[in-house]
Amino acid sequence: MDLNNTEQNLFEEISSLIEQTRRTVFQYASNTTITLFWNIGQRINHEILRNKRADYGKQIVSQLATQLTAKYGRSFEMRNLRRMMQFSEQFPDFEIVSQVATQLS
Repeated sequence: MDLNNTEQNLFEEISSLIEQTRRTVFQYASNTTITLFWNIGQRINHEILRNKRADYGKQIVSQLATQLTAKYGRSFEMRNLRRMMQFSEQFPDFEIVSQVATQLS
């Protein structure tokens, strides 16, 4: 039995497991992030802007963005919250978003 060949096979098998797991984790994180962004946009659109609060909705979204950015980073800046809102408006059916998210890599 060639020890180098055995070691190489073990290395390749373990490398394959690591790569497969990384892809799975990335896909799960991506799907979860898409769902999070859709839910954020949906909440803002329905809870703030469409419930007869559109007059001061910009101010509320701006304040929310400031607070979220301070706590969670730049992903939640005003322009990104607006994109999340647009995303949920363009795709109002969560089932469609969920199905598409699982197909993205």
